[in-house]
Amino acid sequence: MKRLRSYCLILFACIPFSCHNANTNSPTSNDKKNDDSAWALLPFIKIDSVNPVLTPGKDSFICPIRNEKIFWEEKDVFNPAIVVKDGKIFMLYRAQDKEGSPGGTSRIGLAESMDGIHFTRHEQPVLFPGNDAEKKYEWEGGCEDPRVVEDSNGVYYMTYTAYDGKLARLLIATSKDLFHWTKYGSVFRKAYNGKYLDKWSKSGSIVSTYENGKIIATKINGKYWMYWGDQNIWAATSDDLLNWTPVEMEQKDAPPIALKGQALNMPDLKIVIPTRDKKFDSDLVESGPPAMITDKGILLIYNSKNLIAIGDTSLPEGTYADAQVLLDKNDPTKIIKRMDSYFIKPDKPYELSGQVNNVCFLEGLANFHDQWFLYYGTADSKIAVAVKK
Repeated sequence: MKRLRSYCLILFACIPFSCHNANTNSPTSNDKKNDDSAWALLPFIKIDSVNPVLTPGKDSFICPIRNEKIFWEEKDVFNPAIVVKDGKIFMLYRAQDKEGSPGGTSRIGLAESMDGIHFTRHEQPVLFPGNDAEKKYEWEGGCEDPRVVEDSNGVYYMTYTAYDGKLARLLIATSKDLFHWTKYGSVFRKAYNGKYLDKWSKSGSIVSTYENGKIIATKINGKYWMYWGDQNIWAATSDDLLNWTPVEMEQKDAPPIALKGQALNMPDLKIVIPTRDKKFDSDLVESGPPAMITDKGILLIYNSKNLIAIGDTSLPEGTYADAQVLLDKNDPTKIIKRMDSYFIKPDKPYELSGQVNNVCFLEGLANFHDQWFLYYGTADSKIAVAVKK
């Protein structure tokens, strides 16, 4: 998300997921009549009986940079990636301490669950700033907002945001077990002679096939594709999942909207998903979980921010609500369908109040036990789940 911004072994069949246990007075789906159900992944029901499923913890570790014990997740936990492995859900989540400035240093923690609802967390973070080549990018803001896919050989690839206190950069790391990660630095370090290395970049959603619980990065016309960005949503391509090249405009292309914010510093990029005036996504749009290849196209769940002056006057100022967009499998930069309104918005106390108020930030999606589990950060403070049967 834009900056400023007990373990229980319970049989899955015993968990009550019926709408009776959800607060149906706070709809999570779009109330407007449209054809979204023909292509979008809907509806999702927030599981009020268990939410939030993860809250700040008291685990500590020795920070290799500070060389002292840090309670690395005591301030906030939010914005998780999700992996299904060995019959369990693994959650890689962003956690903040109270030491770093500004707002605490972020690290990536790991928790696991047999049912997708009750999680046990591991004591140590699995990805964090250290005395390595990426320290200059990661310290002391930290490592933020992971998204994880795997390749055909079972190697996991994590895109994450490194924040040095001034600039966000999209980085990548790999792992074979989710516990030990190898950092490779900026995804754009080699593109256009480093043109985008020192530009604001984050939120890498790699286009994938969701198959038997796994999220497998999948090439389209010989290339991997990724959606990224948090002003507009742009695209990038790769041959190896490590080195990515942003998609720039061709000479015949014209900017679809007046550039603003971070986009002013990157005028050559082809905007794939722009913001929209008079709507809930007026101020910014930002990639959610790894994009999904379906028989209809490429489905991307995205986050957005509202400004009342130019957006949806029915939503509070700064609300992060969420929608879906369908893109062409043969041309991943072409929109086929886009929801007219959000399908999830903040309406629970832990979504309305926290480090940043009025936030539902969707980032983790899994097909598990014949249901879809959608995990999200609430008010940049806790983690909740919604389920689609």
